Amino acid sequence: MNFDWGPEHDAFRRELRAWLDEHATTTPGRPAADGGAYDLAASIDTDPAGLAAEVESLRDWQRQLAAAGFVGVHWPVAHGGRGLGWLDNFILQEELARAHAPEIVNRIGVNLVGPTLLAHGSDDQKRRWLPGILPADELWAQLFSEPNAGSDLAALETTAIHDGENYVVSGQKVWSSYAQFARWGICLARTDPGARKQAGITMLVVDMQAPGVDVRPLRQMTGESEFNEVFLDEVIVPKAWRIGTENEGWQIASTTLGHERGTSPRQLVVHMMLLDELKRLAAVAHKGNAGLPASLRQAVAQAEIEVTIFRLHNFRTLSALEHDGSPGPGSSVVKLFWSEMSRRMHETATELLGPHAIAGEAVSSRLVRNYLYYRAATIFAGTSEIQRNVIAERALGLPREPVAANRA
Repeated sequence: MNFDWGPEHDAFRRELRAWLDEHATTTPGRPAADGGAYDLAASIDTDPAGLAAEVESLRDWQRQLAAAGFVGVHWPVAHGGRGLGWLDNFILQEELARAHAPEIVNRIGVNLVGPTLLAHGSDDQKRRWLPGILPADELWAQLFSEPNAGSDLAALETTAIHDGENYVVSGQKVWSSYAQFARWGICLARTDPGARKQAGITMLVVDMQAPGVDVRPLRQMTGESEFNEVFLDEVIVPKAWRIGTENEGWQIASTTLGHERGTSPRQLVVHMMLLDELKRLAAVAHKGNAGLPASLRQAVAQAEIEVTIFRLHNFRTLSALEHDGSPGPGSSVVKLFWSEMSRRMHETATELLGPHAIAGEAVSSRLVRNYLYYRAATIFAGTSEIQRNVIAERALGLPREPVAANRA
């Protein structure tokens, strides 16, 4: 692997940096008080009205970025992108962090829905939905997880029943990020209850404003309501909104999940900035009368080692995308590594803060909020246990565990 940026990458970085230097000073949202990476999840307002206003301001920011050609740079030119590579998308994330600028708000649309439609959608579907994604004209939600089908997603119970040229969809979804603001949702539903559970699932596009759709925000332990429950009560979905072939939704969802777990460099950038923060906190603590305990010095050093390894994992996955067009099981390696690393790094941050972690200062309160938020990192986008199974079976070629053994 060549770790040197090519001249075309350097040119893109210079162009983007110049644009951000001119425009990012007036960006909406609240960047980190100490100059760290702007993290949308770390900026959410706990008041519903404030959250709605913030999402609207972030939509305006994404429109500005899109108008300048800096959203979905890895998308084909024919669909509004620049036709650049995944490494350029990484550069985009790096430069947004450098400028302390907000991330795009329609991340699900750009990073998950767009690649899924590009790979599996019909021409009509691409024409209908892709244009509204990059400028955040239409936000998207992901309707996959259910109360009884989290880690075992294939056990989902939401049904889609034939009714002429439509499906009638009923069920419940949960942990749907920003669904209260979404115009559309990609939904997995069971269309063949008699088939093996993975074989009877279909992917549909759901109108989030249709009759029968009820979105209920969930209050998290951070005080925010980023996640939602979504109830679907006999929602009419035209069959023209089915993505791909009926009963092949599980295979199509693999494209979506692969991009969710391993193609966005967002977490790498966030944790690179967190590492810088750990170093600053460690330096301050070391100058104090008590000095810095050896265990914390080792924890900060371990964080730097792990972020370096994580960066290499990212580049390996992005290189696979550049060459093969698919992240493969390497995306599970990325997800497993960063989610467990994240918990350790945030624990180190709170230890470095000591009593200040609960004192309410701007920096410490944000770090403690992130500590609470990232406790869920080993659960969302596929639990660590699921990622280990994927790595074992698809990357290492180990045999699946017998069903009988699971029941023992």
